[in-house]
Amino acid sequence: MRHLLFSFLMNTKRTLLFLVLAGQIFAASAQSNKHTVTAKERQTMDGFGASDAWSFWQIGQWDDTLQTKVADWLFSCENDASGQPRGIGLSIWRFNAGAGSASQGDSAQINYDTRTEYFAHQTGQRRFLRLAKERGVPTFLAFYNTPPVHLTQNGLGTNTGRGGTFNLRDDAYDDFARYMADMVQTAEREDGIHFSYLCPVNEPDGHWNWLGPKQEGTPATNREIARLTRELSAEFVRRGITTKILINESSDFRCMFATHQTDWQRGYEIQSFWNPDSTATYVGNLPNVPHLMAGHSYWTNTPVLSPSDANYEKEGLYAYRKMLADTLARFGTDFWMTELCIMGNDEEIHGGGGFDFSMEEALYVARVMHFDITVAQAKSWQWWRAAGGNYKDGLIRMYRQGERVGGRRRLEIVKNNMVRDSKLMWTLGNFSRFVRPGAVRLEVTDDTDITGVMLSAYRNVDGSIAVVAINYSKDDQPLTLDFDKALKANKKNLKAYRTSDVEGENLKPVKLDKNLPRRSVTTIVIGK
Repeated sequence: MRHLLFSFLMNTKRTLLFLVLAGQIFAASAQSNKHTVTAKERQTMDGFGASDAWSFWQIGQWDDTLQTKVADWLFSCENDASGQPRGIGLSIWRFNAGAGSASQGDSAQINYDTRTEYFAHQTGQRRFLRLAKERGVPTFLAFYNTPPVHLTQNGLGTNTGRGGTFNLRDDAYDDFARYMADMVQTAEREDGIHFSYLCPVNEPDGHWNWLGPKQEGTPATNREIARLTRELSAEFVRRGITTKILINESSDFRCMFATHQTDWQRGYEIQSFWNPDSTATYVGNLPNVPHLMAGHSYWTNTPVLSPSDANYEKEGLYAYRKMLADTLARFGTDFWMTELCIMGNDEEIHGGGGFDFSMEEALYVARVMHFDITVAQAKSWQWWRAAGGNYKDGLIRMYRQGERVGGRRRLEIVKNNMVRDSKLMWTLGNFSRFVRPGAVRLEVTDDTDITGVMLSAYRNVDGSIAVVAINYSKDDQPLTLDFDKALKANKKNLKAYRTSDVEGENLKPVKLDKNLPRRSVTTIVIGK
């Protein structure tokens, strides 16, 4: 049985890749950064994605050439003649379902860009649903930030400081369920899009004030969410709709297993929804409701502590995810991480202000991905906005005609709509392009060094193995990568793709004739 060993070994001038078969060593040297991909299986991956929120109602109405460019970047799994991936191959597209706040104009008390139309008028976003499907995206998720404005208590899509309860009229739960069912059926009938999942309530918990004017949103208590979920499940059953109901896209992991800046009514969500003893809120016995919980990685990425720190298991990047995973396991519930962008507490990369095209943000996010997947056991990982403006919330920077860019001395007016890719987008592709739906994560020994090398490994349905190697360090790092004999890894077709700050290294096919370059992400694909 063959046994592969990939050793990146440092010498004074350069590092060579050594392939070692069991019992036959072509070159020997001291090993460091040794990792072993074992046959021990962990979670099955459902896919990687991003959302169309706040941007694609515009991009979806731009020039066809620009739309094609963006769609290829995000969804394509094809390579060009040189073997370079054309895109990052997202396998989940998260659709911001409309609530009609755009029809209210400025009286919506919501910023212009973040208002949404009713579904019938979401022309640009629906165009990208079709473009995603044409490029092979298998999974579509629709989510609501608020019930439609004609059903809310205050007649708005924003909460405007009205408290911590659901901004839905008490007599309109069934109306909202019918509205969502109508949307799902219309998308299938008119656009050919089947929504695999629908989330009726987004970020109902945590520290939100919903004061407006800013964006659509509403809090909701666990009992209100359970009530709506029961209504929606019953409506789906009546109509024969197979879309699964996803709850509840928590704004903070800490609200999922405890309370954080709220009380018990909007905390302890896992225990509330998935413990049969929680009779007022249990939804685990409903049709259309998988034992799957969604949450967002905001505010839980700091502090970044090393295992030697006394608070390593109490707070921060590792601890919050370990507590989340332990609670989910107790109640037999899976987990999707469905949203992240950079916020003010992400001080290591200077907070959310200003779009970042470099590897600084990309590596920071890659580290969060690694912990979300390997510690929190996320089966899916999704970025917030696929495209955005001058903030660290987009994979793609969009520039609109007439937009002012630059400082006072270099102020320019954008003449034409345009888009620009980022290292963050391509780094997400190091996962999404090569870890396909149905891939099983394989345990990797010694897989986490928060300041150096972090590895995760996956066996795809086709038998190929993808290893994502993050080098967070400012120095090149030697690496020894070993494979369990039981995996039967096939070295005959080994490929590697790297994203780094080097010009042109955006999922670039590379030869493994060096160590892991500084500040880079490399995906090694074996056996396909």
